[in-house]
Amino acid sequence: MNIISGLRWFGSIDYVEVLAWLLDISLVTFIIYKLIMSLKGTRAWQIIVGLGVYLLLVKVSDMLHLRALNGLLRIFLPLGPVALVILFFPEMRNLLEQFGRLKFFGQGFVLLGREDINNLIDQLTKAVTEMSRVSVGALIVIEREVGLDNIIANGRHLNADVSSDLLRTIFYPGTPLHDGAVIIRGNRIVAAGCTLPLSDNPKLGTMIHTRHKAALGVTEQSDATVLVVSEETGTISISTEGSLERGLTSDQLRAKLTALLQVEESTEGRVQIRRVMHDTMRKIRTGNGNKPEHKKK
Repeated sequence: MNIISGLRWFGSIDYVEVLAWLLDISLVTFIIYKLIMSLKGTRAWQIIVGLGVYLLLVKVSDMLHLRALNGLLRIFLPLGPVALVILFFPEMRNLLEQFGRLKFFGQGFVLLGREDINNLIDQLTKAVTEMSRVSVGALIVIEREVGLDNIIANGRHLNADVSSDLLRTIFYPGTPLHDGAVIIRGNRIVAAGCTLPLSDNPKLGTMIHTRHKAALGVTEQSDATVLVVSEETGTISISTEGSLERGLTSDQLRAKLTALLQVEESTEGRVQIRRVMHDTMRKIRTGNGNKPEHKKK
């Protein structure tokens, strides 16, 4: 009898509704995850933590009957919606831009295969080592998962292949772009002469110069990797996740970049597929895919 009842129950299930429910939960989970990853490490994330502490204080003061403190804290609650819009306006605008460019759902098209990454590491190591030898200051930002479009927008767009010669030309003293930062996306220099946000960490000593503060500033707000060459000493530094490692040799720099940028063998096939899709879409956008080749007579 129980088996028959169980079969009747399974037969009464609306599988279309179950699939719709699972899809709904999956989409909400994915969007929340992407929002957290987009805000993590940024000023907005610190604001969210601060709001969490504020709401916790409101609740705790109410439970402990701290009426004066609770009343003071509740004064600001009606201002919450307006304050949120003001505080999160830059982040909201950035998220809408990512939606418009379909970048909210991932930056897979900028992933590179093993051969391209090795070439990128070779060009970066060669350029940085040579600039270090002659004490030419440089600031090179390698974009990773978190987009840097807001920084790219304040620089000069280039969209050129990464090469040691081009990087040394950009940072050569006296050129118009040598004081700013270079932004690398994939294996392309997308912009130069960019202004980076400076770190306001009070623990930084007075010996940290502007280039290094800029490197720390952008890695505090994103997952980018930044290479720095000191103009005063020629010292090579690398910054990731808000930390700075100085005094690297050429071999140490190569090893660091390899560890940070290397593609695992298990994902290399997917990277190749994405690269083919990226090349196809770029041809379609530029119209090259529809233009027939004309043979020379």
